[in-house]
Amino acid sequence: MKRLPLRLSAAVLMLSAGLVNARDIEPDEAAKLQASGIIQPMDRLNAAALAQHPNSEITDTELDEEYGKHVYQVDLTDAKGIEWDVELDAATGKVLKDHQDR
Repeated sequence: MKRLPLRLSAAVLMLSAGLVNARDIEPDEAAKLQASGIIQPMDRLNAAALAQHPNSEITDTELDEEYGKHVYQVDLTDAKGIEWDVELDAATGKVLKDHQDR
């Protein structure tokens, strides 16, 4: 019976460790990162995301820090109503992920 609490504790630690590796960047911090040149300007990142799906509309954006790297997440809706998730390296503007939202 003592193994169950031990396993549960281990599972909780593993889950919480994963959560610590990603955090949301608040707008004021994002502005400082942009001003210091650590990340690309948001309009440039938005343009890179829109280039993946021309004639789309941005519905949401979020800047996160994941494992020490700044990742810009953009949600798009294309002309056909299909939703897309595009993730960019906020420092370089390189597309990291581009997939249809389900």
